[in-house]
Amino acid sequence: MKPGHDPARPARDTALRRVGREARPFLRARTGAILRLSGWSLLEFAQTFLSGYGVARALDDGFLAGRPAAGLLWLAVAAVAVLPSVLAARGVFGRLADLVEPLRDGLVRRAVARALSGALGRSGHVGTRSLSQVTHQSEIARDGWAGLVLTLRSFVFTAAGAVTGLLALSPALLLIVLPPLVLGAALFLGTLPPMAARQRAYLAADEAYAAHAGELAASVRDIAAAGTAERTVAESRALADAQLAASRSLARWSAVRVVALAVCGRFPPLLLLLGAPWLLRNGLTAGGLVGALTYLTQALAPAVQALMTMLGTAGGRLVVVLDRFTDAPPPPADEPAPAGSDGSPPPPRNPARDTPVAELHEVTFAYGPRAHPVLDRLSLAVGAGEHLAVVGPSGSGKSTLAAVLAGTEQPTGGAVRWRGHPARPADATSVRVLLPQHAYVFSGSLRDNLRYLRPDAHDREIAAMADTVGLDTLLSRLGSLDAAVEPDRLSQGERQLVALGRAYLAAPPLLILDEATSRLDPAAETRAELAFATLPGALVVVAHRLSSACRADRTLVMDGPRTQCGTPGELLRSSALYRDLSGLWEPEEADAVPEQEVPEEARREQRRLGEERAIRSTPPPSPV
Repeated sequence: MKPGHDPARPARDTALRRVGREARPFLRARTGAILRLSGWSLLEFAQTFLSGYGVARALDDGFLAGRPAAGLLWLAVAAVAVLPSVLAARGVFGRLADLVEPLRDGLVRRAVARALSGALGRSGHVGTRSLSQVTHQSEIARDGWAGLVLTLRSFVFTAAGAVTGLLALSPALLLIVLPPLVLGAALFLGTLPPMAARQRAYLAADEAYAAHAGELAASVRDIAAAGTAERTVAESRALADAQLAASRSLARWSAVRVVALAVCGRFPPLLLLLGAPWLLRNGLTAGGLVGALTYLTQALAPAVQALMTMLGTAGGRLVVVLDRFTDAPPPPADEPAPAGSDGSPPPPRNPARDTPVAELHEVTFAYGPRAHPVLDRLSLAVGAGEHLAVVGPSGSGKSTLAAVLAGTEQPTGGAVRWRGHPARPADATSVRVLLPQHAYVFSGSLRDNLRYLRPDAHDREIAAMADTVGLDTLLSRLGSLDAAVEPDRLSQGERQLVALGRAYLAAPPLLILDEATSRLDPAAETRAELAFATLPGALVVVAHRLSSACRADRTLVMDGPRTQCGTPGELLRSSALYRDLSGLWEPEEADAVPEQEVPEEARREQRRLGEERAIRSTPPPSPV
């Protein structure tokens, strides 16, 4: 199959259409194999035709005409016709391999290529999706495709033989037999797109619940430390309910499929018996009637049932699995842009043009139905590579904003989006890391604590991180990464450094520091924040000191529901609260200070901002 993928597909582009779009060139390239397979299948067509026609002739020209020898001869012809179709099975399976094995090989190559591309582009990271595709999903596709080809081939040539036999016996038979067959087939085909969608939804719900269970098992300590057991149970119940709803929807469509099967397989013989008097009056012989029943009960009904069963089970899984291969995952938000064709470094990213990593749209939050809102219709977007500081007096809602942005609190109004999609608890661990003021450190080695969010981190990466973030002093005091960490023997600042190092190694698309550096001295806080500012993800800092705001690209000033956002220089001129927090003189008769009247202290603050931006542009020291 062709590996092309268009990331801008419309929402109505279903899985069945995507798979069909890539299946057509695959089948066109193997037209010869399909023709050879059809050639062997002609023997099955002949066997089906002779089975009913032989019975009809045995009755009309033999037994009912008083010629038992002729009747036995026709029955012998019908019986002998089975032998070539049995011998043709060898040729059918030989040609089947020409269709099945290239599919599996192509899927494996695509999965390996995607895994290698991801590994080269994401610092050696390979997800379990690629491993599952190479080992498990490709085999599901291979077996499902083989079963579908065999069943569809058998149905086509069996149905063709039966219809040809009915036409040879009496064209009037088709007036009674074909309508229920066409109606049932149309009803069945109409269930294919929704069944594929329900099957995919069910698999997605199952995967989401499994992922949640895996994260839950690995986060028991965090849940106990944060006291979020009730919320975790609610999330688990919501995922379980979603899985149950998906399975019920799938079962309802399966019931519609059973009705289609009954219309195709049960109605034609019944209608034939009801219309027998009319058919006999219009020239159908008794042998023709029995031959028609033979076609319907011994050929058409089993073939229709086999085809619908295959399409309803293996066919649905095949479409879903193939769609996993044809629908390439979007590139990760934290993946760096490719370098120029001449090997030059990529151009700097413009967060305003990219999809925001996190976005609040008209968000309102209150701690009760009658409580005053802490956030009131707040809209905010944070792009990749952007550094946003949040400042405000105590109780102004800074920590609430951090919790809503991180998805640990649900807004009472508005929407929270991550990477352009609604924020979901199942996506939290892959999108954001929230560090609160009280850092969580558990008993164990220092290496285990630092690799808690990224278990595959190498020691050289940990050493580089320690030198960049400022954890080298603690590492030297403990002696090694294997040294045991006892949380009670660490200071609050050391605990915060461990949590900061853990988040730096994880390098999430969105990092939220909710006064996570409040126990560090100003120099250590500056070093840590500048280190995080060099990462490709978005950084949101709930500032403990105003110097954090001076290092940010933008600052959000919060005074309860009232907010104001801008650069530090803009806020010095336009925000009375920001100037008050800065300790600057505030005129009593003006809400804003004209640029030419900015006090000398504010000018010094702006010059210091420029100096610290120059420090941020300097690359961190290389690890030894």
